[in-house]
Amino acid sequence: MIKIFNRGIEKIFSNRYKKYEYFCKYPVEQQEKVLKGLLEKAANTEWGDKYGYPGIQESTSYNKNVPLTDYDVLKPYIERMVEGEKNILWPGSVKWFAKSSGTTNDKSKYIPVSEDSLDNCHLKASVDVYAHYLKNNPETNFLKGKNLTIGGSHKVSQLNKSIRTGDLSAVMLHNLPFLSRFKNTPPSEIALIPDFEEKIEKIAQSTIKENITSFAGVPSWFLVLIKRILDISGKDNLLEVWPNLEVFVHGGINFEPYREQYKKLIPSNSMRYMNTYNASEGFFAFQNDLSKDDMLLMLDNGIYYEFIDMAHFFDENRKAIRLDEVEVGKNYAIVISTNGGLWRYIIGDTVMFTETYPFKIKITGRTKHFINAFGEELIIDNAIKGLDKTCEKTGAIISEFTAGPVFMDTEHKGCHQWIIEFEAEPVNIDAFAKILDEELQQVNSDYEAKRFKNLTLKQLEIVNAPKGAFYNWMKTRGKVGGQNKIPRLANDREYLDSLLELIKLDNNK
Repeated sequence: MIKIFNRGIEKIFSNRYKKYEYFCKYPVEQQEKVLKGLLEKAANTEWGDKYGYPGIQESTSYNKNVPLTDYDVLKPYIERMVEGEKNILWPGSVKWFAKSSGTTNDKSKYIPVSEDSLDNCHLKASVDVYAHYLKNNPETNFLKGKNLTIGGSHKVSQLNKSIRTGDLSAVMLHNLPFLSRFKNTPPSEIALIPDFEEKIEKIAQSTIKENITSFAGVPSWFLVLIKRILDISGKDNLLEVWPNLEVFVHGGINFEPYREQYKKLIPSNSMRYMNTYNASEGFFAFQNDLSKDDMLLMLDNGIYYEFIDMAHFFDENRKAIRLDEVEVGKNYAIVISTNGGLWRYIIGDTVMFTETYPFKIKITGRTKHFINAFGEELIIDNAIKGLDKTCEKTGAIISEFTAGPVFMDTEHKGCHQWIIEFEAEPVNIDAFAKILDEELQQVNSDYEAKRFKNLTLKQLEIVNAPKGAFYNWMKTRGKVGGQNKIPRLANDREYLDSLLELIKLDNNK
């Protein structure tokens, strides 16, 4: 029975792989086809009527007639959809809304997840991930075991009894097809427990004796589970608990700061790590070649892409360009139109193309998450590269970090302050700071210019945070588990001061 079941899954994966090959060969044509389909479906919605969708036939006129949007623009429409109104941004009524996670303070920020978006974007792209894994690793045994996931929680909306909300992972877990439910663990009654610590404990207890062959989730929160599993089992590493574990499909945050920790916890050269770019707004890309660290942009899952050059992002007359107009090596903000009813929506993430035909990207950061207090324009990609090199040279392993500016005053020059929680501390923290400062100058010429002879910026400072500090901080902010992310860079001191205050309080206890 299991063999027949697995053959059925393999056939689904094989059929999907063929469609992937088509959009890789004809990317521009595929994107025009996607846009045309979106416009036709939304032609009779309130938004489609307002912007003349029936008269728009291709991307040039779409770009000309429909304005760029963000959440503030679409929020009034989305609020009406949450209340149950139909045909607003997408035809019919939308029953599910993904509560946006990350660093937003907008408690009412909900992203519509239509049936089209759920079936033909999020869930379909999940099949793509495993289709590629199976194609590239035909000797795999992952189908012989179970996939372990850590999801968020969901609740019935207070505005309408028929509308449900939750973070994306919870929405997907609740709507998994039967075949996926058979292969996934833990069961939904555990996976959707809202209290993160209770959820972790019950996942650990219920899965420790399962044959786990794959993980799917956010690296930082999986570390919490892994350490609890090892505590319960008394084992030294995870392969002593789950010897057939072979792949971790991860996303939500950059994996590089966690790679060394995973190597220690899963000591196997055969363990594979597969990066994905799955946001509340859509499943955008995944790592189709594990020998490279970029990701293939998905072009046939109901998302039409445009891009804004970050060099002109804050210009009054900024414009978005089509996929065929992008250049390798430039930093772009992503603009999406989706089968969930988001139209020319600036998602807030930035990417850089590593190649075209096929189109492959790296996530470089956020349009709002960077340090530019002194004209240095330090982005998350710079930070990760600098930390990787510094750890390589010092033997340190980082658990978590965040950074921001120390502003100059009449007596002191400015600098960057980094709060870092180490899994393995460097022998000399001052030497670590010096090397990191030098590595950041290597990857960012603007930072290098501001550091020249200490004229504008002095060397960065490091605060060595005690173990557990970041977890406790996120817990006090109500942002533990799910797709919540630790803010890496900020152009002000809000996060730094909040975290420093918590560390100070803990030290005084």
